[in-house]
Amino acid sequence: MAARRSVRPVVVVTGASQGIGAAIAGAFAREVQGVRLALVARTEAGLRRTAQACRKAGAVAELFLCDVSNAASVELMGAAVAGRWGVPDVLVNNAGKFAARPFLETTAEEFDAMIAANLRSVFLVSRAFAGGMAKRGRGDIFNMSSIAGLGAYTGGSGYCAAKFGVTGLSKVMRAELKQCGVRVTAVYPGATVSPSWDGSGVPTTRMMPAEDVAAAFLLAYRLSRRTVLEEITLRPLEGDI
Repeated sequence: MAARRSVRPVVVVTGASQGIGAAIAGAFAREVQGVRLALVARTEAGLRRTAQACRKAGAVAELFLCDVSNAASVELMGAAVAGRWGVPDVLVNNAGKFAARPFLETTAEEFDAMIAANLRSVFLVSRAFAGGMAKRGRGDIFNMSSIAGLGAYTGGSGYCAAKFGVTGLSKVMRAELKQCGVRVTAVYPGATVSPSWDGSGVPTTRMMPAEDVAAAFLLAYRLSRRTVLEEITLRPLEGDI
């Protein structure tokens, strides 16, 4: 099947209510003419702010409230997006959650919550859309990992385990879906100005702007269909964080 780029692409962004997710949605709204954005998150107020900004930039933007760690909620969201616009051209699995806790103090419930928010969510949302992309013969899936998915750090047992899982899941997805014309990119950002880093003690001057991280998604998307940017690692110029 031909792998032409859609004239009015449908882009699904999870965790779009704030931070990097909102920045990614904004980048596509400004840079991709005719884009239709499916903005996904649990927080309606944040989604409305993102949608308003994207519409001002010329995009069509719709809200889809969803708990991406819940299978039933994801199934309903996937059906709603498909009913509105059909199979998406781009899926950005950005939703996630961070909480630091020493390994010996981490409860099973806290560990499970990190896995659900950061890894199970990628599996569920990808399953909702990847089949349609594969059948059509074209698509882009971006899985948001972290530098915590490349190296361990103290206090990150649940988060690191989840993000290492995203790394492995992305590799499997890429191996299985590339023959169907679906590109899978794993993204590993370091310290970024976003709510995840609030209270970290790291000054924003040492962090990357969320808009820079968003620009990397556009770069990968704009490559010819003959090329896949398999992994993107971004770190602040100042400091190994």
